[in-house]
Amino acid sequence: MSHFTDLAHQYIDGEWKPGSGSWDIIDFNPYTGEKLASITVATVAEVDRAYRAAERAQTAWAETNPYTRRLVFERALRIIEDREEEISETIVAELGGTRLKAAFELHLAKEFLREAVQLALRPEGRILPSPVDGKENRVYRVPVGVVGVISPFNFPFLLSLKSVAPALALGNAVVLKPHQNTPICGGTLVAKVLEEAGLPAGLLNVVVTDIAEIGDALLTHPVPKVISFTGSDKVGRHVATVCAQHFKQAVLELGGNSALIVLDDADVDYAVDAAVFSRFVHQGQVCMAANRILVDRSLEAEFTEKFVAKVKTLRVGDPADPATHIGPLINSQQAESVSSLVDQTVAAGATALLHGTVDGNLVSPSVLTGLTADSPVLSQEIFGPVALIVPFDGEEEAVRIANDTPYGLSGAVHTGDVERGVRLAKRVRTGMIHINDGTVHDEPIVPFGGEKQSGVGRLNGDSMVDSFTTQKWISIQHGRSRFPF
Repeated sequence: MSHFTDLAHQYIDGEWKPGSGSWDIIDFNPYTGEKLASITVATVAEVDRAYRAAERAQTAWAETNPYTRRLVFERALRIIEDREEEISETIVAELGGTRLKAAFELHLAKEFLREAVQLALRPEGRILPSPVDGKENRVYRVPVGVVGVISPFNFPFLLSLKSVAPALALGNAVVLKPHQNTPICGGTLVAKVLEEAGLPAGLLNVVVTDIAEIGDALLTHPVPKVISFTGSDKVGRHVATVCAQHFKQAVLELGGNSALIVLDDADVDYAVDAAVFSRFVHQGQVCMAANRILVDRSLEAEFTEKFVAKVKTLRVGDPADPATHIGPLINSQQAESVSSLVDQTVAAGATALLHGTVDGNLVSPSVLTGLTADSPVLSQEIFGPVALIVPFDGEEEAVRIANDTPYGLSGAVHTGDVERGVRLAKRVRTGMIHINDGTVHDEPIVPFGGEKQSGVGRLNGDSMVDSFTTQKWISIQHGRSRFPF
């Protein structure tokens, strides 16, 4: 694992150095428990250095021809394609992603880089009419300056690149803080790829650290104008509050509690396939996962039987083995909390059609039914392999149950009548919802994001321009204004 050690540094102003903190973040393989690397944490002083480096480098970058800027992302794409196997192994080792999951993450990472190439040329100025004779109104789209990016542990390579590449393509500089469980995939690996692709020093800085060391320094620092945060709603609420106090824009991609709704005219076998994937992909550690599977009562028995049978075929084990469907959760706290949540829910009267067991960080699937409407498990995000099957009587009840959650990120509707599905989908308060498909989707140019406690703002495509640039009005008075005094 030599490349882990090579990447186990801070990356500030084009230099790879250890942090100056008094302790180390240890990077473990969640399946084997093997220590992959230790990284001395960045302090508040290093966060300041990173932001100041970004601020210095950004001016010339913003003035660089966008056709030149985009070459960096074209080269980055080729580097990822050349090293796909190595990066895939890094994802498997650092976050316990299965081979399938690593391939899925890298496929999307490449698609988003292709879009970053296009984004460099996307901002357009406008000339607007004026009520004043001889006045010319120009509206310029300019970079915000410096963007702070905080990425999560579940799809760290993709979700770091997803904000970092567009922010850079649009002429900004970036300071990236990866999750402490995935400092390589979510941080220094991204920096290495872009460094080799020719990104000038100082434009991307990576600080590997922890709130215990730096507090809110990443958010309160005067340099960044936008913070792009992906993570839990609990932390997201804090990020939003601090950003508001410091007049910063926050783009928040937060948790979900998505419903996959199976109507009475659905193709049951297909709905089962979609539901199993939507719940158990990457061990259920996906914000868009189908947390709740709502099934019309007329199909409940058939659906449940087929669903449980399919879940029983999922292989739990070594993520490096291509036959594995379900690898480890990211750490022992997650494994314990998911397991105790299942135990508590069963103790409160739910029926476990499958009751998962824990082996290290491996948690095998649970399938629960017979939940009471006020069961706490129905209104929270479960970041693990636990499926909840909830019957409903008719569309009205399906909509009511689907909306009975503080979240609104994704969703799905299965039906033999597409337009019926669309009518129902319109009534579910969620940022994204899919007809006759799974709940886990992300594409480069669609507006990606949530309602309610699932976030604020959108990413991808034109939304990136909205998030990472600002508008500036410059007027020119041809002829002379008359002033009343």
